[in-house]
Amino acid sequence: MKPMLIHNARLFCGVDEEVIDDGTIWVMNGFVRYAGPSVDFRHDGTDVEVYDAEGKFVMPGMTESHVHLSYNNAHPQQLNNQPLPLAMLDAVENARVLLGSGFTSAISFGSAQGLDVPLRDAINEGRVCGPRLAASDRDLGSTGSNADGTFGGDESKKIIADGPWAIRKAVRSLAKKRCDIVKIFLDGEALNEYAPPGVLTYSDEEVDAAVSEAHIRGMRVVCHSRSAAAVKQAVRFGVDIIGHANYLDEEAVAMLEAERHRIFVGPGIAWEISLLDKGAQLGLPRDAMEQRGYQREVDETIASVKRLRESNVRVLVGGDYGLNITPHGTNAKDLEYFVDLFGMSNVEALLCATRDGGAAANTEGMVGTLEDGKYADLVIVDGDPSVDVRVLQDHDRIVGVMKAGIMHCGLMQSNPYVAQENTINK
Repeated sequence: MKPMLIHNARLFCGVDEEVIDDGTIWVMNGFVRYAGPSVDFRHDGTDVEVYDAEGKFVMPGMTESHVHLSYNNAHPQQLNNQPLPLAMLDAVENARVLLGSGFTSAISFGSAQGLDVPLRDAINEGRVCGPRLAASDRDLGSTGSNADGTFGGDESKKIIADGPWAIRKAVRSLAKKRCDIVKIFLDGEALNEYAPPGVLTYSDEEVDAAVSEAHIRGMRVVCHSRSAAAVKQAVRFGVDIIGHANYLDEEAVAMLEAERHRIFVGPGIAWEISLLDKGAQLGLPRDAMEQRGYQREVDETIASVKRLRESNVRVLVGGDYGLNITPHGTNAKDLEYFVDLFGMSNVEALLCATRDGGAAANTEGMVGTLEDGKYADLVIVDGDPSVDVRVLQDHDRIVGVMKAGIMHCGLMQSNPYVAQENTINK
């Protein structure tokens, strides 16, 4: 792989809020060897491929922190019902779309058909295009939990396990499948009539069993926790990434703040907003969703994220894309929500998607920022998301996506399956 020198870039390294007007990035053997002001760069004479960015914006690759790559852009009641071969084709396609959208890393929040591990392996082997994927398998939940409310049964598309030893056995089975992530449900969903938010669906002993067994076996744990009670349970027993965290009280915020060095929160706000704005397409009109509590959930989430930001808890972009109302490839919409709903600046939203998401995706600290020694994962944008993050939703403005030093172009075009390596549309 020939080294590449990208110069004349408007450069956002993702370390802090600084944007460098004239920046240079030197990439060698899949790693960043320099990223900073052009005036400070000293070339050692190595033969390189030179790319003139012509003032385009260069930033770290983003992380989608709550991904379901096997979701097939369908109605929620029709998700995960296609035959396994078709589901894998969908997952491969969705991985390509996610990478082409500027997301070079992703954290799986459940794979109903158990496809994410082989998909991860195929991506790592270079057989298909996709982001770096921390892979999970089927969701783990109790009888009567939100997991059970969707499919149910031990042989279903969720794992239903009750009691500490049954849960340990389930987690061991996921380790045997070589998962990176274990997804557990700690409370419910407002659409679920018997497991709403706030009803804890696992006991403390069961959560302790799930997390300790996963950590012993080198896996991390992510959870569905909407209520303050479920968030506190997750923090107490060492869950690594908390999904949703919509309703927080002072104690929950204090507990998250005390663990902010290790824990991450992903609000997953796209689900609630889309249900309210587009639920009529699913036969769920807005007034019905408001009666279910989804407008209150949005309002509570806005207040909760404000308190998390004040406490310096890392907040991640991503959440439940892959429905017909939140199709794959629209993931960058989350950054707009972070600005418009959570009151972040455009650069703060970028840091959530890059630096903080990268820290959650890769515990070795190799992604999320452009620094010497880190993986060369970056995005070149014809526009300036530090001024308006909405530009990242326009795939025509994503000029190139580099992962491990290989530039992928044309991923969102009609013949996507041929990756153009180390070339770029100027």
